[in-house]
Amino acid sequence: MSEKPISSSLDGSLIRQRASTNDGDSKKVKIIDKQSVEYIVRSGIAGGVAGSAAKTLIAPLDRIKILFQTSNPDFLKYRGTFSGFYMAGKSIWKNDGILGLFQGHSVTLLRMFPYAAIKFVSYEQIRAILIPHDAYETGFRRFMTGSLSGLGSVFLTYPLDLIRIRMAFETKHVHTRGHNHLTLRRGKLICTIQDIFAEIPARRANDPKWLKFMRNTLPQPLVSISNFYRGFAPTILGMIPYAGVSFFTHDLIHDIFRSRYLASWAVSGSSDKSSNIIRKSSNKNEVNSRDSRKPLRAYAQLIAGGLAGMCSQTAAYPFEVIRRRMQVGGAINQGQFLSFKETTRLIFRESGLKGYFVGLTIGYMKVIPMVACSFFVYERSKAFLGI
Repeated sequence: MSEKPISSSLDGSLIRQRASTNDGDSKKVKIIDKQSVEYIVRSGIAGGVAGSAAKTLIAPLDRIKILFQTSNPDFLKYRGTFSGFYMAGKSIWKNDGILGLFQGHSVTLLRMFPYAAIKFVSYEQIRAILIPHDAYETGFRRFMTGSLSGLGSVFLTYPLDLIRIRMAFETKHVHTRGHNHLTLRRGKLICTIQDIFAEIPARRANDPKWLKFMRNTLPQPLVSISNFYRGFAPTILGMIPYAGVSFFTHDLIHDIFRSRYLASWAVSGSSDKSSNIIRKSSNKNEVNSRDSRKPLRAYAQLIAGGLAGMCSQTAAYPFEVIRRRMQVGGAINQGQFLSFKETTRLIFRESGLKGYFVGLTIGYMKVIPMVACSFFVYERSKAFLGI
């Protein structure tokens, strides 16, 4: 096996290529400097665009799902059936128009672009560390890479998610065209932030230890900031299986599509089918073949993303329901803080085990196209940006 450098396809500091010859089979191997600032910026832009496009696609489904998950009193009568989802959407349309289905979406985009950018940048950087070469390509490392990237992004953007949930939870009907834009102009965003700051939990004997510690050691304004992290514990618990399963499943389906049985119809590009098939080589300790592989066809990429979304949603959904209820606690419990354990018990008393999966069907309807769109746009954006 011999190797020699060949011409660079982009800035020499970012992407290099070399010719790899193994048992008479010569092919080009792309080597990317993922630690370069240029790569980080480009992958961040690609991730932000992908996340924003995906969220916009499913914004109406997202709002209805939030109303169901949080037991909004105006929508309790619609829960539990597929027709209820349709009736809930019809009710929102009737009272607030089409923009009512996008209520809170402005804040969603403010959160989603940095969230998705951080998530995909973190994924690429962590993957480069945990899986530097093909020899490290294991299921556990794939799972850990996805989980760690999800944890980092959600920590930095969680307050924006809480504000979005509060705005989406609001169902007071405003019969005005352009309601979503007027929401921001009338100071709804500012008022929501002020309300969350003001919801300082009363002292109780069973307060979580972290809340007692903050009250005893931090100034009052900093204690108020803790309100922006309501539901953060189940978010962390849910993000581990969600992001981990999502990236793991996505990569696994990619491998299946690139197998000798499916590569001919699932992988786009050259008619040279042998270059599309995943196989081990003697230089796997030196090369990460993922950077050089040809992209999947559009429908194969969407299938991979959709299955990743379905599996990740199933694994993490109970934590998401608990988190949503904790996030709107101040809006429906006179500012009373409910711990993770208390919220879990409350949901079980109300609906039993099925309460942890309320809205899961809508969750599938939302997450499957969202994750499929996200991965698809990300891969295509990377190709467009030359990485």
